[in-house]
Order: sequence, then C-alpha cells, then structure tokens
Amino acid sequence: MKLDFYQIDAFTDTLFGGNPAVVVPLKEWLPDALLLKITQENAVAETAFFVDKGEKIHLRWFTPEIEMDLCGHATLATVHALKTILNDPRTTFVFETLSGDLTVLVQDDYYFLNFPSRMPVASHLTENLKLSFNIKPKEILKSRDYVLIYDNEEDIKNLQIDRNLFDQINMETGGVIVTAPGKNSDFVSRFFTPQASILEDPVTGSAHCSLIPLWAERLGKKELFALQVSERLGKLNCELRGDRVIISGQAKTYAIGSFWTE
Repeated sequence: MKLDFYQIDAFTDTLFGGNPAVVVPLKEWLPDALLLKITQENAVAETAFFVDKGEKIHLRWFTPEIEMDLCGHATLATVHALKTILNDPRTTFVFETLSGDLTVLVQDDYYFLNFPSRMPVASHLTENLKLSFNIKPKEILKSRDYVLIYDNEEDIKNLQIDRNLFDQINMETGGVIVTAPGKNSDFVSRFFTPQASILEDPVTGSAHCSLIPLWAERLGKKELFALQVSERLGKLNCELRGDRVIISGQAKTYAIGSFWTE
C-alpha cells in the first residue's frame, strides 16, 4: 500500500525550527498496530493521521510509543498540509479527536487552535521526579502534566535531567512542563516525557492548555506571547477565552513524499 506523507515544522516561521510532525492522510483507518509502526519509522515526536469525513475530519496522533489524547503541533501541521499542499478551500477546520471536537481557524499564514483550558492545581512530586532535576522548582502544580514553576528563564534553559531516574516514571499521555517568566516573552517553557524515545519535545501545544490559564491569571492578562526554549525554539501566540485557549503559530513544509506498507 502506498501512502503520502508531509513533514511539517510547526510553531515556527523558519525551517529547522519549531517541532517537526509527519502528517499522513488516509481514506480509511488502518490497524492501530500499523499506525504505531509507521510512527516509529518516522522517528519524530508525533505523527498525525486523518480521515476526511466531510464536515469533520477524524484526527489521531501517535508518538513512537503510544496514541496521544491531544497534540497541538501535529494538529497545526495537519492544517498546514491541508491548506498549502492539498489546497483545501476551508478556512475553518473541525477535527473529531479523543479530546472532543477541536476547531482550527486559518488567517493568512497563521493557524489558530481552539483547545480546552486545563488549569493546573497544587501537587507534589514523587521522589524520583524530585531527584531528576538539577534545579529544584519553587512551586509544583499538576493537570494532565506536572507544571514546575521556576524563578527565571535562565533556570529553564539550564535545567538538566537525570534520565535514569526520570525514566522510572510512567505518566502515560502526560509529561513534565517547566516554566518561568520570560525576558522577551510573557513566559517560557520546556517539556519532557519520561520513557519516551524523544526526551524533550521541542514545542508542545497541548502543554499550553495549562500554561495559558496559569500565566493569564498570574500576569493579569488574557493575551500572551510564549517561547518554548528548546534548541529548536517555538513561538506561540496565546489567548485565554473562558474555558478554552487559543494557541496560534506558523509552520513550514520540510518534506513531501510517499512510503509503502506491506
């Protein structure tokens, strides 16, 4: 079976920045085991598969290890592929996903993701998590993901992880967000996933479902600009809108091609 694929750098305005995702359009769903094999072969943080059902598009996201409940950068990459490669005339896309219906609006070369807000609450770390980081957080919160708050951007950039300890934790679809006020942004973050083949996710849209309500409340503003300060750097425009968050950014196409499955 021959399938097309598109590799997109999401949440960036330059190639080799942001977070790479592979997008694979399907006419009908393939077995989950095959979807996982394809994702492992792609060797990026997320592969998005979709089946266009007309009014809605059924969208699923896979890491090399598991199916995810929510992924921002692969959703943005999917819309970018639909608009710029497949020439879809729609300006509003509705995706049927494990996190409910998600809407993405296209304006010029920006994509606006309408995602659920997930305000984190006070929590505590397991002993392994405490010992995994070279710099201790000043505050510990949790929603789907742990949210560790630090004093400043330099702390976030200088964080190192003891992977032997970190990988003893299984968080299923969750991970660990580290965040602080930014110097040239409202806030900065990084995102780490235990037991994943890719330890640090370059840009994590779903993490901002928790970061946006958190920093909106603390900074007293509903519109924010965020940087995910991984080596690839991600740029995200953010807005808190009731119980939803709007996450917007740009994307660049890296590769277009085909692959074959037996």
